[in-house]
Amino acid sequence: MLALALCLAVPGPVLAVQPDEVLADPGLEARAREISKGLRCLVCRNESIAESNAELARDLRLLVRERLQKGDSNEEVVDYIVARYGEYVLLKPTMTGGNWLLWAAGPVMLLIALGGGLVYVRSRARATEPAQQALSDAEKARLREILGD
Repeated sequence: MLALALCLAVPGPVLAVQPDEVLADPGLEARAREISKGLRCLVCRNESIAESNAELARDLRLLVRERLQKGDSNEEVVDYIVARYGEYVLLKPTMTGGNWLLWAAGPVMLLIALGGGLVYVRSRARATEPAQQALSDAEKARLREILGD
């Protein structure tokens, strides 16, 4: 009895799929849910359409299910939605085309910053202290005048 209470008390994944969206075929429904986990809600930004309660997310979930019922494969469904909404709709973008530049920008900038820091530290270590010059007689006289000696 305690185990059952603990199982019910532990929150599971929150899915926003409405009962009227669920497909009668459990296999298609499982595929639809799997696809929905990888698609970004365009309203909620970093939330999948499976988790989002936004109207657009609901429309996308219905579109996924509609495409699956027409016989599309998982890849064809994702390709259809990407063609319609752009690659931004993918929670995990591909590393093709111009995206490779975005994937590489972070590590490249880190290496540039580390290189710049290394050059700066090495140049500071090699730098010599400026030579101390003694005050001229005119400067000594002016200093005594200012100090009131």
